[in-house]
Amino acid sequence: MIEVEHLSKTYGSTTAIQDITFEARPGEILGFLGPNGAGKTTTMRILAGYLPASEGTARVAGYDVHSDSMAVRQRIGYLPESPPLYPEMTVQGFLTFVAKIKGVSSELRQRRADIAMDHCGLLDKRKVLIRKLSKGYRQRVGIAQAIIHDPPVIILDEPTVGLDPRQINEVRQLIKGLAGSHTIILSTHILPEVSMTCDRVTIINRGQVVATDTPDNLTTRLWGESAYELEIKGDVDTAQHLLNGLAAVRQVTLLGPEHLPQHHHRLRVSAEADRALGGAIATALVSAGLELHELRRQQATLEDVFLNLTTTETLTSTSTEPPIAEASIETQEA
Repeated sequence: MIEVEHLSKTYGSTTAIQDITFEARPGEILGFLGPNGAGKTTTMRILAGYLPASEGTARVAGYDVHSDSMAVRQRIGYLPESPPLYPEMTVQGFLTFVAKIKGVSSELRQRRADIAMDHCGLLDKRKVLIRKLSKGYRQRVGIAQAIIHDPPVIILDEPTVGLDPRQINEVRQLIKGLAGSHTIILSTHILPEVSMTCDRVTIINRGQVVATDTPDNLTTRLWGESAYELEIKGDVDTAQHLLNGLAAVRQVTLLGPEHLPQHHHRLRVSAEADRALGGAIATALVSAGLELHELRRQQATLEDVFLNLTTTETLTSTSTEPPIAEASIETQEA
């Protein structure tokens, strides 16, 4: 549904994104993850027709964002980091206005506004001025204006920034409810956003894509192993010999005592990725007469992967995304 091939954008001598390639499949939520200044917003603006690319191509629903810009804009809903709202309008009045400028026919505008408000939990706020809404509700209005014309593609740039934990959870549930009937690309630097919301993730750093896969596959592919920590009571040499003899075990390490009771030992077992060895470990130790007091599987997290791919370069980098003034709704969404 979204296809990006060898996309680059430069501002004078500054490269914001360089030769990036990725895709978002129909009906999925793709997380576009990266540190601040990595090039996320620049990419979103190009996909929304807000900025031209310097090189490469991007297609939305089969239409080129450069040569078929109007066709693309008709098929996307775009929520920039700062929602394009008119604070002196009511929620209903604003959404009806947006439906008009997005080409929704007069007989359908109110129905589309009602549907958008229903999806976003705004029906009881329809007569309220936008300036009187909390930040969380303003964010909902921003999402409502993005979906009011029922586009097949929704582009959300940092949709939960600045929200409190309850508001973040509400917006996450709203976004997940839009998946399936819409393809969603969600730009963020917040790791739980991706883990809890997205089907796949593309990680970008310093303007380049460094990884694309499901969150689970990324942790497995980039870490390459799983591990178990356990606490036993009994002869540690016997335990190590038994564990080293298990299939797929790479290494058994004796950890520090950590103020353990007498004759207790803590071990770490490194194993091949995607091998569930908890049952085999427990069976081997108990069968040998050893007491197993604790067994816990350890796996790399998306945070581990993200830091591994971005931290070293990010510490020496600066933002590559120069500020661009927010345009009017007509410019961004028409």
